[in-house]
Amino acid sequence: MTIVVFALVALAVCALLVGVHRWLWIRLVRDTTAPGGVPRRVGTALTIALPLLSVAALTAGRAGAPFWLQQTVSWPGYLWLAVLLYLTLTMLVAEPIRALLLRRLAHRDPSAAVAGPPAEPSAHSAGTPESGTATAAASSSASAGAGAGAGVEPGAVLAADGAGRGAAAAAPGGGLSRRTFVARTVGGAAAAVAFGTVGNGAYGVLRGPSVKRVQVPLAKLPRAAHGFRIAVVSDVHLGPVLGRAHAQRIVDTVNRTQPDLIAIVGDLVDGSVPDLGPAAEPLRGLTARHGSFFVTGNHEYFSGAEQWVEHVRELGLTPLENARRALPHFDLAGVNDIQGEREGSGPDFRAALGDRDRTRAAVLLAHQPVVIHDAVRHGVDLQLSGHTHGGQLWPGNFLAELANPTVAGLERYGDTQLYVSRGAGAWGPPVRVGAPSDITVVELASYQA
Repeated sequence: MTIVVFALVALAVCALLVGVHRWLWIRLVRDTTAPGGVPRRVGTALTIALPLLSVAALTAGRAGAPFWLQQTVSWPGYLWLAVLLYLTLTMLVAEPIRALLLRRLAHRDPSAAVAGPPAEPSAHSAGTPESGTATAAASSSASAGAGAGAGVEPGAVLAADGAGRGAAAAAPGGGLSRRTFVARTVGGAAAAVAFGTVGNGAYGVLRGPSVKRVQVPLAKLPRAAHGFRIAVVSDVHLGPVLGRAHAQRIVDTVNRTQPDLIAIVGDLVDGSVPDLGPAAEPLRGLTARHGSFFVTGNHEYFSGAEQWVEHVRELGLTPLENARRALPHFDLAGVNDIQGEREGSGPDFRAALGDRDRTRAAVLLAHQPVVIHDAVRHGVDLQLSGHTHGGQLWPGNFLAELANPTVAGLERYGDTQLYVSRGAGAWGPPVRVGAPSDITVVELASYQA
């Protein structure tokens, strides 16, 4: 039954993508170019190739494709997914504008909209009666398509609305059809907005995360621990797109904050240790007085969680697999991601927190915010999470709100506070819109200070 449902959902998604691409092809290629021309052919080829690259980017890793091939298809494939999102949104907004412009142009000049240069008749057309008959027929057709009986002056050649739907984007005498003019104007503006949005969002990811600072008071924290700083790093997503250079940027940013402790709260990688071991190598350079700690995210279980747990240990990080460390002034605990339940190694709050001294403050590292209610039941003072990316691509934040109690920032649940980082990388498209990447320095505060 599950397979049938999955197949039906997959078919529905494929049908939607095909429909969206066809609609975009009509508006941005067919309506703006002449049949048989190079622009029409290039646009049609891209309309077919780009979605195929996107599918390849999404499936290459799971299919076991060589890493070089994953890298080759991931950049254009994932970037097109981001462009597709914003191109679709801008074109939806542009549709009523397009209709309004066509109506206004038709109202101003019922017979035509945009003037073109005078036609230069060739010697052949000037000397044959057949050409004269064809020209007259074209003028008559244009007038009929506009719904007006008035003729068009020779040399002015203003194309009627219906001419843009015919075999050419230009009017018979060299003028640009009303429909083509509007299609190019509106489509060009929409494309500029979409590509500009994606370009700015990609620049934000590739330049590296910013540093965000948050102070969190804890009732049980002793005065001696006031000002203790935890650098929270989540959702780095090293993979075929974000590699070693991105890891180095994160390490440099974290070390500049001079934290007392570093917490990597899952989704470090999207791929195997053999493929991404070199990309993760800069993590050896992380420095903090009380060390660096790691818990698994759901993507580690897509990539071989056991191998990555061992590898981050080799890199100098301490994995907390349903375990706890007693630090001088509070307890630090970590639980596996809930994705691990499929492998029999999901979160075990009793193992991590069950026998601890509840008079001490407890900080929990857990990848997904949804486990906050388990944290409350086990007397956790502060849970540090990621997973949501803050939505990553607006309006994805609204979807993230449906699946997570907190999408980004600090919130309180009973006696437990939950902080959710937007993450230091990006999954899929290396693009963020409305949810900039960050590394958060959480400063613990004592009520006794």
